[in-house]
Amino acid sequence: MTQIESGPAAPLILPQGAKVTYEEFLANTPDDVHAEWEDGEVIYLTVDAENNRIQMFLSKLLGLYLELRPIGELFSEPFVMKTGPDLPGRSPDLFLLLTANSGRVSKHHIDGPADMVIEIVSPESASRDRGEKFYEYEKGGVGEYWLIDPLRKRAEFYQLDDKGLFVSVASGLDGKYESRILPGFRFAFGRLWQQPYPAAYGLLKEMGLL
Repeated sequence: MTQIESGPAAPLILPQGAKVTYEEFLANTPDDVHAEWEDGEVIYLTVDAENNRIQMFLSKLLGLYLELRPIGELFSEPFVMKTGPDLPGRSPDLFLLLTANSGRVSKHHIDGPADMVIEIVSPESASRDRGEKFYEYEKGGVGEYWLIDPLRKRAEFYQLDDKGLFVSVASGLDGKYESRILPGFRFAFGRLWQQPYPAAYGLLKEMGLL
C-alpha cells in the first residue's frame, strides 16, 4: 500500500487506481469528489447529465416524503457507504438510512448498510450496478435496491428476503412500485421517462400522503 500522510492540510487528489487503505481513501479524497474504493484501489466516477436530472428529481421527491414522514435520512454521492469490513466503499446515487440505524453515520461515510440504495445506471456503470454492487449490497444487508436505467427506460426493484437474498419485486397492475422501506410510497416509475417531471408535491398527494 502507498503510505499517504494525512493531517490538517487539505486532502490530496489520489490518482486513479492508487493502492491505498480504506482509511487513507477517506482521509485523502475531498468530500466533493465522486469516487469509490474497491479492492484497495481508488475509482473515480463520471457524472451523466440525464442521470443527474433523475437523481435530483428523486432526491426532491424522497426528501419531501421524509419531511412528511421523518423515518430516516437521505444521502447522495459523493458520500460513501461501506456495507461490511471485507466489502468496497461505494458511493451510491441515493441511499436512505432509517432513524433506528442512524448510529452507522460517521463524518465521512456510513459504516454499515443503508436500508435502501438507488443506483441510476449509465453505460459506464452498468456492469458494476448489476454485477459487483448487486452482490455487495446483498451480502452487506441492504434492505431494498432500486436500479433505474434511463437508456433502456426500465426500473428494477429488489428486496432482501429472510435468507439474505435479493428478490425481484414487480410493479403492481397499475404500474406502480410499492416500497417496503417507505410506508405508503407507491410510484409509477414510467414517469421518469417523461419530460417535464411531475411535481413532487402532486405525486405525494396522489399517494395519499398529503
